Amino acid sequence: MSITIQNLQDYLSHRYSGWATEQSMFMKLVEELGETAEILNKRAGRKAVDGVDLQVELGNELADVIHYTVAIAAINGLDLNEIILRKDRTASIKYHHDINLDSFLAQR
Repeated sequence: MSITIQNLQDYLSHRYSGWATEQSMFMKLVEELGETAEILNKRAGRKAVDGVDLQVELGNELADVIHYTVAIAAINGLDLNEIILRKDRTASIKYHHDINLDSFLAQR
């Protein structure tokens, strides 16, 4: 099963509708970023590894980062799909990329 940004946004909008605030979601995002940083520090040898599968843990923490990032957008009514495409178009021009996300998706 695959999900799209829009699917996730719709789900999280429904899930958090009426009670979640952008501040509470942002605090969870910061917490998850810290947990991601801890995993990356372990992978780089800067922190002791406690026997967990760091690849699995990294995936779990990145999923949480995406979750709370998309949740913030969802409760604010932002269309992340359109915003990501627009931002990539702008960055592709600014940084002289050979391809942008629109072109990449059109080739698939």
